[in-house]
Amino acid sequence: MPALNHIPPEIRCALDYETQAPRFIAAPTLAYIEGGSGHDRSVVANRAAYARWAITPRLLRDVSAGNTGVTLAGMNMAHPLMLGPVAFHNLVHPGGERETVRAAAAMDCPVIASTQSSCTLEQLAQSAGPQRWFQMYLQPQRADTLDLLRRAEAAGYGAIVLTLDAPIQVASLRTLAAQFQLPPQCVPVNLAGYTAAQEPAVAAGASRILQGLMAAAPSWDELRWLVGQTRLPVWAKGVMHADDALALRAAGVAGIIVSNHGGRSLDGAPATLDVLPAIRAALGTDMPIVFDGGIRSGSDVFKALALGADAVAIGRLQLYALAVAGALGVAHMLKLLREELEICMALAGCASIEDIRATALFHQRDHHVNHD
Repeated sequence: MPALNHIPPEIRCALDYETQAPRFIAAPTLAYIEGGSGHDRSVVANRAAYARWAITPRLLRDVSAGNTGVTLAGMNMAHPLMLGPVAFHNLVHPGGERETVRAAAAMDCPVIASTQSSCTLEQLAQSAGPQRWFQMYLQPQRADTLDLLRRAEAAGYGAIVLTLDAPIQVASLRTLAAQFQLPPQCVPVNLAGYTAAQEPAVAAGASRILQGLMAAAPSWDELRWLVGQTRLPVWAKGVMHADDALALRAAGVAGIIVSNHGGRSLDGAPATLDVLPAIRAALGTDMPIVFDGGIRSGSDVFKALALGADAVAIGRLQLYALAVAGALGVAHMLKLLREELEICMALAGCASIEDIRATALFHQRDHHVNHD
């Protein structure tokens, strides 16, 4: 079913865009979008983690001067929402990423444009608002990585987001069962003319994975080289361990994105919400953290901020909204998320994002009701 030019009456909250998406996205494509890797354990874990935490309502708090504004690495944001990098928006809408970023600009929402978008980074920059970052992967040839970097600088992107957690990606069993294949229009146009990654030949008895595919995995030397090649701040995406966060800070990255690639990397990795507090504790308050993983509501956003994030990045939900109602749907989804966040703030007595960060959530696992 093609995207609507209006908001359907079934949409009452941000999560409803996910429940309505099957009407608008073909089943094999939906299996690919919803799936992660392997058995989708990490996809499930990301969503389940939010139910372990509760927000305690507070009484008689004055929030009449409240707002959702936040400053992230010197960028003044109207709210702590960003659109994370998601590949090939033209899977669900012919306008692709240009529709998505147009909606984000209308809602004062920063975007992190994907290297694997269905239009070039230059075209995206023309449609996006001023608050735009560019996500990239290290290419097989340094010259190609450097060219991609220079193009992002020239197009006015404000930061580079380097994805580090997916040197190997394994399709989910659900996607394989659906026999999904990327359609011809889904090609990484940003990488046209660059040297494509090739699986190297391995010696007899060697591992196709360890000595083969992982031979092209990013290294600390390449990370430090990239940081030294640009005036833009470089963020590291895919951080799931406090020790890695500390090492990345020492290597010169400007900030980190706590992420398990939406469950598309190591199947069975912990939920991003579960590792966030330890990473924040290790880094202290100075290092900025963006968080992603399973956000579907304003209360999810509130919990991520309370557990240590400075801002959150929305992933799959932007594709669902784009499929249902195009740019209008994406803008409406962001409006709903912001209003849902504001409702949580009002009832929890938080007039600002700083107040959320000072809020202690109620961990339901540690509290048991006595029914005697």
